Amino acid sequence: MSLDLSRPKVIYEECPLNGDCNWEPLYRSEFGNFDLSIQICKTCGFQAQFPRPEPESLYTEEYYTGDKGFTYRDERQTEKFDRYVWFARLKNISKFKSSGNFLDIGCSFGGFLECAKEKGFVPYGVEISPFSSKQAEERGFKVWQGQFLDADLPENFFDVITLIEVIEHLENPKEVFNKLTRVLKPGGLLLIQTANFDAWQAIEAGKNYHYYLPGHAYYYSAKILRKILAIRGFERQITYLGVDFPLSAKLLKSRGSFSSWKDYLKWFRISFYHFKSKLSKKGIPLTSSMVHYAIKK
Repeated sequence: MSLDLSRPKVIYEECPLNGDCNWEPLYRSEFGNFDLSIQICKTCGFQAQFPRPEPESLYTEEYYTGDKGFTYRDERQTEKFDRYVWFARLKNISKFKSSGNFLDIGCSFGGFLECAKEKGFVPYGVEISPFSSKQAEERGFKVWQGQFLDADLPENFFDVITLIEVIEHLENPKEVFNKLTRVLKPGGLLLIQTANFDAWQAIEAGKNYHYYLPGHAYYYSAKILRKILAIRGFERQITYLGVDFPLSAKLLKSRGSFSSWKDYLKWFRISFYHFKSKLSKKGIPLTSSMVHYAIKK
């Protein structure tokens, strides 16, 4: 299938790998009736949504209130319970870095930054949404409002940078990863949580995969992330199947959405998925949940 190069020129220019892309249409997504155009690079398997809407049109107040077909939960309503996961994640982060300047990209309302501050880090945030970034700033955090590539961040400054289900939202991954490398200190930790498109869950779902959403520009796999980061000097990399914290934290967090004792039955499903996420078949993870750690040389 040939591709009109005049239409998707941008995804050629934005490639974070070697630039020898061979993009072709893959399919129209069928999850949620969003009908998104998904492209695939036949060279490396990298996937992209193209064309796509302007990011600023997506992350309005309605994005947090559930008034759109795709939303992000307003963490202010459940922060008491979300803190179990945030502190569990910080405990794992502290195995690599236990202090220093901490940047959360896509910091939302600043709940994770608050926990990082309590653990002794110096917190900073980047947030595209004027609505949620204002709330984070009112908590006393330094937040760059706008797109990551537009943020005037100091180079070799941050000891830890986290992107929790954010990297798939960012356009121009070539420049994104170049900038992440520049602003992270040598020996600093980069944490990326996203979907692994090499997992059976994604492969079997195909065009019905639940991660095909408006606002998701690029789709990663552990293999592609490793290549992207290796060529930028990240020699030590660790991929956690599922998440990088224990099941207990996940169960305690889930209570934030419970409305009756019957909701505790959801713990069986959560536990099943958690243990399933640690398994592989033929060397391929069963589920697409992953968290990737990388240390800059």
